[in-house]
Amino acid sequence: MLFIKLYATALIIFLIIDMLWLGLIAKKRYQNQLGPLLRRDVNWLAAIVFYLIFIGGLTFFVLFPAWERQSLLYAFLVGGLFGFITYATYDLTNLATLKNWPWPITLIDLSWGTFLGASTASLSYLITLLTS
Repeated sequence: MLFIKLYATALIIFLIIDMLWLGLIAKKRYQNQLGPLLRRDVNWLAAIVFYLIFIGGLTFFVLFPAWERQSLLYAFLVGGLFGFITYATYDLTNLATLKNWPWPITLIDLSWGTFLGASTASLSYLITLLTS
């Protein structure tokens, strides 16, 4: 039951933060930097599968261990590391395999993934703690 509560909380937080980022804050930068690589319409099935898998990993590898340790610091630090590693997998693979993949997008995404992992894990941990 705890795993489900952590998962659901993290999913909601992640979606809110990431939608603000993708929909408002970084939208024009991605359009300017990636232009013709971007789809006109989002492949929502792929996006949903990514979100479900990412949050599953965050819950299993970060939130559940943080809860067992009773450590917000663990959630923050390991959540940031998890976000960095997962976003690095995507961006560095793109940098290695796609023509003209922009370095600035890679750096922005690595920073974003780190922030998103750390903030989602920390907030999820705190909200679950406060509502338990």
